[in-house]
Amino acid sequence: MSLLSVGFIGLGVMGEPMALNLVKAGTPPLIWNRTIAKTHKLAAAGAEVAPDAASVFARCEVVILMLLDDPGVDAVLGRGTPAFAERVAARTIVNMGTFEPAYSQELAVEIRAAGGRYVESPVSGSSTQAAAGELVGLMAGEPDDVAAVRPLLEPLCRELTFCGPVPSGLLMKLAVNTFLITQVTGLAEAFQFARRQGLDLDQLVAVLGAGPLASATMRLKAPKLVSEDFSVQASITDSQKVARLITDTAAAAGIAAPLLDVCRALFAETGQLGYADSDMSAVVKAIEVRGRAVGHRSDR
Repeated sequence: MSLLSVGFIGLGVMGEPMALNLVKAGTPPLIWNRTIAKTHKLAAAGAEVAPDAASVFARCEVVILMLLDDPGVDAVLGRGTPAFAERVAARTIVNMGTFEPAYSQELAVEIRAAGGRYVESPVSGSSTQAAAGELVGLMAGEPDDVAAVRPLLEPLCRELTFCGPVPSGLLMKLAVNTFLITQVTGLAEAFQFARRQGLDLDQLVAVLGAGPLASATMRLKAPKLVSEDFSVQASITDSQKVARLITDTAAAAGIAAPLLDVCRALFAETGQLGYADSDMSAVVKAIEVRGRAVGHRSDR
């Protein structure tokens, strides 16, 4: 690919390290972000900053989107305006954010109708894995389109899995995150139980690490729960959003998601306590508050 054949839009918690890995791999992208300050690190590393989103589409054959929500994607694509066809025609749009599967499916149809190509590739992993290039990409789309962009995404992901047609990648992401969200919430509850019982939390980490429940997620989140370091790897806001996507998608398909219903409520309560931008492990704070309510009832 030529120097400016790749564009990258969306330099948030995940997008910034992902774009940096493209630079390190020798494919510096043309970047744009709504908050210009977020482009400074990439510019210092060798990426060129576009003056606006339209310039990225005008100059790039492949445009990677790592945006927070549907309105953000629609805005940069000019969806619903004459600019949409101009931006996507003869381009490959690689959508790496996490969205409602039905939204992605509709977007794929519109992009193809306008003469563009669409690849869905949400990722599994936190900002730590993003920085290390160890994300798991869940790719979906036309097989030829997926094959064409796979080499571009390899520096970002230690594993790239082709899941089938759109929206199979997002559906797989939601299945994976069902386990992730319940795992982290369960870990937080275990630490709250141990803390209230006066147990040695470092010893709990050691016991978990030595047994069958050891996992990369446990090793990443357990130290945060010991020290109550809630610096963000995957935020409460993002986790609440994904929990909502899971429960809504499950409900539409007639699938029960009882654990995610509880987790979704706990994430909402955590956000209301002032931890919306903190790491998802801060869900322990909502569990603490619920515990105080239980304690008040037992005192009566």
